[in-house]
Amino acid sequence: MKKKALVAVLSLAVMIVMIGCGPSEPELGTEENPLVWAFVPSGDTQEISAGGQAVADMIYDRTELVVEASVATEYAGVIEALQSDPPSAHMASLATFAYVVAADRGVAEAELVAVRYGRPFYDGQIIAGSDTGIESIEDLAGRSFARPDPLSTSGWIIPSLTMRGAGVNPDTDLSQIVDAGGHTGVATAVYNGDVDAGATFVDARGNIEEDFPDVYEKVQVIEVSVPIPNDGVQFHPSVPEEMREQLIEALLEIADTEEGAEALGQAYQWQGLERHGDDFYDPFRQVLQAAGVDATELMGD
Repeated sequence: MKKKALVAVLSLAVMIVMIGCGPSEPELGTEENPLVWAFVPSGDTQEISAGGQAVADMIYDRTELVVEASVATEYAGVIEALQSDPPSAHMASLATFAYVVAADRGVAEAELVAVRYGRPFYDGQIIAGSDTGIESIEDLAGRSFARPDPLSTSGWIIPSLTMRGAGVNPDTDLSQIVDAGGHTGVATAVYNGDVDAGATFVDARGNIEEDFPDVYEKVQVIEVSVPIPNDGVQFHPSVPEEMREQLIEALLEIADTEEGAEALGQAYQWQGLERHGDDFYDPFRQVLQAAGVDATELMGD
């Protein structure tokens, strides 16, 4: 009887421990727990989603890791997904400023940077309607201005610093600030005359040239920024090193194929990928520091 009682007690103890532990989470990178790759809406959301998922499918073919492409409505949404516990995004393609914020918060680590036109940098531009009379940064005072997103590096962070340097306070001197939801939206808003001016990457006017062939005549460039690191691929620190390396190798391989290049181009106009870590963004951090700007303060809570 004592032996049976002991066995019963032990069995009950095992059951209690199992219940207390709860069901184990499915392995990351499986159908039950896919790696979520969060994109930001820099262009047409449907195009980004289709291109991103095509690349995700190619990753599966090479690694058997299940990746799910997700397009957020804004940069802050991706950072929030990385910050959640557990994270609801494991990979991201953040632009420079948003990445610096996420990295400073310890939720993103850079591994790959996109290549466009043969370099891992790009330029921003401030544009204005050709009939607005705006010829310089100083002329923006009292005018309406479109930006892709409050955290867009080329579409707001650098332009706002440039305006301040020219004596135009974007918080008080602009008559209106419009969030256009993407660089294409900014170019369209300026073309249509919905706003007087705006900021995009160089040269987002090409995104609407098919629909508006005279865009280069109706929308002029009044300022070009310093070189800015391209967007790329960043990982949440929780993604295991071995899995991360599999994903990096797969993406580099995909970028070298015709099919992969087409999908990457559809998603983000990427023409290639290069390995670069967090220190690649240090020169941009120095620009912010020289301007007395704290990335976290600009981002807010």
